[in-house]
Amino acid sequence: MSGFLKYRTYHGCALPYHHQYASIKAWQDEQHVIENRKRYAEKFAAVIQILSPVIDVALPNATFYLWLKVPPEYQQDDTVFARNLFEQQNITVLPGQFLSRQTDNDNPGAQHVRIALVAPIEECIDAANRIKHYLQAL
Repeated sequence: MSGFLKYRTYHGCALPYHHQYASIKAWQDEQHVIENRKRYAEKFAAVIQILSPVIDVALPNATFYLWLKVPPEYQQDDTVFARNLFEQQNITVLPGQFLSRQTDNDNPGAQHVRIALVAPIEECIDAANRIKHYLQAL
């Protein structure tokens, strides 16, 4: 089973044919890509502007996620940070250690949280303000 899990992690599995045919149509439409890139640029600009005064955050090269490093002065690991953020501000982020594997040296995702900017911009702005409030209260 462990061999299959490792294979699945790196190779995935084939999509059913009806998904593949739907994907062909979607990949032929570039207009939605242009519109989505514009929306994400707006979300990133707004969220980064709100969070940058309270935590180190940078525009990623190519993704719809923001990665925040949990500052050591908060003395929380990424799972505690994520849990407390949910409990206190009703914001869900994903602890980075869940998205990577332990190596001989460390877990490269540890002490980070991943924020997905997939909600409408108004919700992203509201969430960023809640995260800022949470950080300021620590």
